[in-house]
Amino acid sequence: MLLGVSGLGLLSGGAIAADDFVPGDKIFSGDAELGGTLTTGNSKSASIKGRLDMKHELGQWENKYLLEALYSENDDGDSEDSTVTQTYQAGIQGNYRFDPRRYLFANGNYFRDPSTGYNYTVTTALGYGHRLHHSDNAFIDVEIGPGYQYQRLIGAEAATSGVNSEDSLVLHSVLAMEYQIAEGSVLKQKFTADYGDKILARSESAITARIIGALRMKFAVTVRYDDQPLAGKKSTDTETTMTLLYGF
Repeated sequence: MLLGVSGLGLLSGGAIAADDFVPGDKIFSGDAELGGTLTTGNSKSASIKGRLDMKHELGQWENKYLLEALYSENDDGDSEDSTVTQTYQAGIQGNYRFDPRRYLFANGNYFRDPSTGYNYTVTTALGYGHRLHHSDNAFIDVEIGPGYQYQRLIGAEAATSGVNSEDSLVLHSVLAMEYQIAEGSVLKQKFTADYGDKILARSESAITARIIGALRMKFAVTVRYDDQPLAGKKSTDTETTMTLLYGF
Protein backbone atom coordinates (compact mmCIF):
# COMPACT_ATOMS: atom_id res chain seq x y z
CA MET A 1 0.00 0.00 0.00
CA LEU A 2 1.31 3.41 -0.96
CA LEU A 3 1.12 5.98 1.80
CA GLY A 4 1.73 9.66 1.25
CA VAL A 5 0.67 13.17 2.08
CA SER A 6 -1.21 15.50 -0.26
CA GLY A 7 -4.14 17.93 -0.21
CA LEU A 8 -7.13 19.25 -2.04
CA GLY A 9 -6.75 22.86 -3.11
CA LEU A 10 -10.28 23.15 -4.47
CA LEU A 11 -12.04 22.39 -1.20
CA SER A 12 -13.06 25.10 1.21
CA GLY A 13 -14.74 23.86 4.34
CA GLY A 14 -17.49 21.45 3.35
CA ALA A 15 -18.31 22.82 -0.12
CA ILE A 16 -16.66 23.36 -3.47
CA ALA A 17 -16.07 27.06 -4.01
CA ALA A 18 -17.61 28.72 -7.05
CA ASP A 19 -14.79 31.13 -7.93
CA ASP A 20 -12.18 30.73 -5.17
CA PHE A 21 -9.21 29.14 -6.90
CA VAL A 22 -7.30 29.24 -3.60
CA PRO A 23 -9.57 28.75 -0.56
CA GLY A 24 -10.36 31.64 1.74
CA ASP A 25 -8.26 34.79 1.76
CA LYS A 26 -5.00 33.05 0.83
CA ILE A 27 -3.35 33.60 -2.57
CA PHE A 28 -1.24 30.43 -2.44
CA SER A 29 -1.91 26.81 -1.50
CA GLY A 30 -0.27 23.48 -2.21
CA ASP A 31 -0.46 19.73 -2.02
CA ALA A 32 2.44 17.47 -1.06
CA GLU A 33 2.51 13.72 -1.52
CA LEU A 34 5.19 11.25 -0.48
CA GLY A 35 4.87 7.51 -0.17
CA GLY A 36 6.43 4.15 -0.85
CA THR A 37 5.98 0.39 -0.90
CA LEU A 38 8.21 -2.51 0.11
CA THR A 39 7.60 -6.21 -0.61
CA THR A 40 9.83 -9.15 0.42
CA GLY A 41 9.66 -12.93 0.03
CA ASN A 42 9.59 -14.85 -3.25
CA SER A 43 9.55 -11.52 -5.03
CA LYS A 44 11.05 -8.24 -3.95
CA SER A 45 9.83 -4.81 -4.92
CA ALA A 46 10.20 -1.28 -3.68
CA SER A 47 8.83 2.03 -4.87
CA ILE A 48 8.73 5.64 -3.79
CA LYS A 49 6.54 8.42 -5.10
CA GLY A 50 6.65 12.16 -4.53
CA ARG A 51 4.29 14.84 -5.75
CA LEU A 52 4.01 18.60 -5.27
CA ASP A 53 0.94 20.41 -6.60
CA MET A 54 0.67 24.16 -6.04
CA LYS A 55 -1.82 26.90 -6.87
CA HIS A 56 -1.36 30.66 -6.97
CA GLU A 57 -4.18 33.20 -7.32
CA LEU A 58 -3.49 36.81 -8.19
CA GLY A 59 -6.42 38.90 -9.33
CA GLN A 60 -7.84 37.38 -12.50
CA TRP A 61 -4.82 35.10 -12.90
CA GLU A 62 -4.78 31.50 -11.65
CA ASN A 63 -1.52 29.55 -11.89
CA LYS A 64 -0.98 25.82 -11.34
CA TYR A 65 2.37 24.06 -10.83
CA LEU A 66 2.97 20.31 -10.70
CA LEU A 67 6.05 18.19 -9.94
CA GLU A 68 5.82 14.39 -9.70
CA ALA A 69 8.33 11.53 -9.53
CA LEU A 70 8.00 7.76 -9.21
CA TYR A 71 10.82 5.26 -8.69
CA SER A 72 10.17 1.52 -8.57
CA GLU A 73 12.41 -1.56 -8.56
CA ASN A 74 11.20 -5.15 -8.97
CA ASP A 75 13.08 -8.44 -8.56
CA ASP A 76 11.21 -11.72 -9.13
CA GLY A 77 13.96 -13.75 -7.42
CA ASP A 78 14.69 -15.93 -10.47
CA SER A 79 17.68 -13.90 -11.59
CA GLU A 80 20.08 -11.28 -10.41
CA ASP A 81 18.55 -8.76 -12.74
CA SER A 82 15.98 -6.28 -11.47
CA THR A 83 13.61 -4.01 -13.34
CA VAL A 84 13.87 -0.32 -12.53
CA THR A 85 11.25 2.19 -13.59
CA GLN A 86 11.62 5.93 -13.19
CA THR A 87 8.94 8.37 -14.30
CA TYR A 88 8.89 12.13 -13.92
CA GLN A 89 6.28 14.74 -14.69
CA ALA A 90 6.30 18.53 -14.49
CA GLY A 91 3.62 20.94 -15.56
CA ILE A 92 2.60 24.57 -15.43
CA GLN A 93 -0.64 26.27 -16.45
CA GLY A 94 -1.83 29.84 -16.30
CA ASN A 95 -5.52 30.75 -16.49
CA TYR A 96 -6.83 34.25 -17.14
CA ARG A 97 -10.46 34.45 -15.99
CA PHE A 98 -12.97 36.79 -17.59
CA ASP A 99 -15.58 35.68 -15.03
CA PRO A 100 -16.22 32.61 -12.82
CA ARG A 101 -17.12 30.49 -15.87
CA ARG A 102 -14.91 31.65 -18.78
CA TYR A 103 -11.11 31.74 -19.03
CA LEU A 104 -8.15 31.51 -21.38
CA PHE A 105 -5.33 29.09 -20.58
CA ALA A 106 -1.74 28.42 -21.58
CA ASN A 107 0.22 25.40 -20.37
CA GLY A 108 3.36 23.33 -20.74
CA ASN A 109 3.94 19.73 -19.64
CA TYR A 110 6.98 17.45 -19.46
CA PHE A 111 6.70 13.68 -19.00
CA ARG A 112 9.54 11.16 -18.83
CA ASP A 113 9.07 7.37 -18.80
CA PRO A 114 11.82 5.46 -20.70
CA SER A 115 9.84 2.21 -20.40
CA THR A 116 7.59 3.55 -23.20
CA GLY A 117 10.59 3.83 -25.54
CA TYR A 118 10.53 7.63 -25.37
CA ASN A 119 13.07 9.50 -23.29
CA TYR A 120 10.60 12.33 -22.74
CA THR A 121 7.47 14.01 -24.11
CA VAL A 122 6.87 17.76 -24.09
CA THR A 123 3.46 19.28 -24.82
CA THR A 124 2.40 22.93 -24.92
CA ALA A 125 -1.07 24.31 -25.59
CA LEU A 126 -3.24 27.39 -25.31
CA GLY A 127 -6.96 27.82 -25.66
CA TYR A 128 -10.33 28.43 -24.05
CA GLY A 129 -11.77 26.98 -20.83
CA HIS A 130 -15.36 26.96 -19.65
CA ARG A 131 -17.17 25.84 -16.50
CA LEU A 132 -20.12 23.87 -17.86
CA HIS A 133 -21.75 23.20 -14.51
CA HIS A 134 -21.48 24.49 -10.99
CA SER A 135 -23.42 23.76 -7.83
CA ASP A 136 -22.68 23.72 -4.11
CA ASN A 137 -21.23 20.22 -4.33
CA ALA A 138 -20.00 19.76 -7.92
CA PHE A 139 -18.46 21.37 -10.97
CA ILE A 140 -17.48 20.38 -14.52
CA ASP A 141 -14.79 22.20 -16.53
CA VAL A 142 -13.77 21.75 -20.17
CA GLU A 143 -10.74 23.11 -22.04
CA ILE A 144 -9.83 22.99 -25.72
CA GLY A 145 -7.18 24.58 -27.89
CA PRO A 146 -4.29 24.05 -30.32
CA GLY A 147 -0.92 22.77 -29.15
CA TYR A 148 2.41 21.23 -30.08
CA GLN A 149 3.91 17.91 -29.00
CA TYR A 150 7.54 16.74 -29.15
CA GLN A 151 8.78 13.24 -28.23
CA ARG A 152 12.45 12.23 -27.98
CA LEU A 153 13.20 8.53 -28.48
CA ILE A 154 15.73 6.67 -26.35
CA GLY A 155 18.89 5.47 -28.11
CA ALA A 156 17.85 1.88 -28.81
CA GLU A 157 14.44 2.86 -30.18
CA ALA A 158 15.97 5.64 -32.28
CA ALA A 159 18.40 3.15 -33.84
CA THR A 160 15.57 0.74 -34.63
CA SER A 161 13.17 3.30 -36.10
CA GLY A 162 15.81 5.44 -37.80
CA VAL A 163 14.55 8.72 -36.27
CA ASN A 164 15.56 10.51 -33.10
CA SER A 165 12.30 12.31 -32.41
CA GLU A 166 8.65 12.72 -33.35
CA ASP A 167 6.63 15.93 -33.29
CA SER A 168 3.14 17.01 -34.22
CA LEU A 169 0.59 19.79 -33.96
CA VAL A 170 -2.19 18.64 -31.65
CA LEU A 171 -5.68 19.49 -30.50
CA HIS A 172 -5.51 19.64 -26.70
CA SER A 173 -8.66 18.87 -24.71
CA VAL A 174 -9.48 18.46 -21.02
CA LEU A 175 -12.57 17.37 -19.12
CA ALA A 176 -12.37 17.81 -15.33
CA MET A 177 -15.01 17.29 -12.65
CA GLU A 178 -15.37 17.18 -8.89
CA TYR A 179 -18.33 15.90 -6.91
CA GLN A 180 -18.69 16.10 -3.15
CA ILE A 181 -20.25 12.78 -2.14
CA ALA A 182 -20.55 13.74 1.50
CA GLU A 183 -18.89 16.18 3.87
CA GLY A 184 -15.16 15.48 3.58
CA SER A 185 -15.57 12.92 0.76
CA VAL A 186 -14.88 13.99 -2.82
CA LEU A 187 -14.80 12.22 -6.18
CA LYS A 188 -12.44 13.70 -8.80
CA GLN A 189 -12.07 12.81 -12.47
CA LYS A 190 -9.81 14.40 -15.07
CA PHE A 191 -9.40 13.29 -18.69
CA THR A 192 -6.75 14.84 -20.94
CA ALA A 193 -6.25 14.02 -24.62
CA ASP A 194 -3.93 15.35 -27.32
CA TYR A 195 -5.04 14.56 -30.88
CA GLY A 196 -2.31 14.87 -33.53
CA ASP A 197 -0.48 12.35 -35.69
CA LYS A 198 -1.51 9.97 -32.91
CA ILE A 199 -3.57 10.14 -29.73
CA LEU A 200 -2.00 10.49 -26.29
CA ALA A 201 -4.51 10.43 -23.44
CA ARG A 202 -4.46 10.35 -19.65
CA SER A 203 -7.27 9.60 -17.21
CA GLU A 204 -6.99 10.37 -13.49
CA SER A 205 -9.73 9.11 -11.16
CA ALA A 206 -9.61 9.65 -7.40
CA ILE A 207 -11.83 9.47 -4.37
CA THR A 208 -10.86 11.04 -1.05
CA ALA A 209 -12.29 10.82 2.45
CA ARG A 210 -11.40 12.98 5.45
CA ILE A 211 -9.94 11.14 8.43
CA ILE A 212 -9.44 14.06 10.79
CA GLY A 213 -8.85 17.74 10.15
CA ALA A 214 -6.74 18.18 7.02
CA LEU A 215 -5.76 14.51 6.97
CA ARG A 216 -7.45 12.48 4.24
CA MET A 217 -7.25 9.08 2.59
CA LYS A 218 -7.18 8.83 -1.20
CA PHE A 219 -7.66 5.99 -3.67
CA ALA A 220 -6.57 6.84 -7.22
CA VAL A 221 -6.23 5.18 -10.60
CA THR A 222 -4.21 6.76 -13.42
CA VAL A 223 -4.36 5.38 -16.96
CA ARG A 224 -2.09 6.55 -19.79
CA TYR A 225 -2.91 5.63 -23.40
CA ASP A 226 -0.93 5.84 -26.66
CA ASP A 227 -2.84 4.62 -29.72
CA GLN A 228 0.42 4.10 -31.68
CA PRO A 229 3.00 2.68 -29.24
CA LEU A 230 6.47 1.76 -30.41
CA ALA A 231 7.11 -1.84 -31.50
CA GLY A 232 7.02 -4.22 -28.54
CA LYS A 233 5.39 -1.65 -26.24
CA LYS A 234 1.88 -1.70 -24.81
CA SER A 235 -0.60 1.04 -25.55
CA THR A 236 -1.88 1.35 -21.96
CA ASP A 237 -0.13 1.92 -18.62
CA THR A 238 -2.07 1.86 -15.34
CA GLU A 239 -1.06 3.10 -11.88
CA THR A 240 -3.18 2.39 -8.79
CA THR A 241 -2.41 4.00 -5.42
CA MET A 242 -3.84 4.29 -1.93
CA THR A 243 -2.44 7.32 -0.13
CA LEU A 244 -2.74 9.51 2.92
CA LEU A 245 -3.26 13.18 2.12
CA TYR A 246 -2.43 16.39 3.88
CA GLY A 247 -3.04 19.86 2.49
CA PHE A 248 -1.32 23.17 3.23
